[in-house]
Amino acid sequence: MSADDIELKRLFWHSRRGMLELDVLLVPFLQEAYSALAKEDQARYRQLLECEDQDMFGWFMQRSEPEDPDLKRIVRIILDRVQPD
Repeated sequence: MSADDIELKRLFWHSRRGMLELDVLLVPFLQEAYSALAKEDQARYRQLLECEDQDMFGWFMQRSEPEDPDLKRIVRIILDRVQPD
């Protein structure tokens, strides 16, 4: 198993949050879109996983936005994937 495989498995478990609303966004995003992201956006996704579930829930339900511009960018990438204009 390569280091990349191990990292993806770790990210998969961190993407499972315990809130169904987050799981249905994050797990498919990781499986289907993460590997195509630029390295900087992959780092933003890893940063996102360190946030609290309640904060992420508010961001993805578009009730609030992250103050951090990096987090705002990855949240927008994920939302644009599931809600294309």
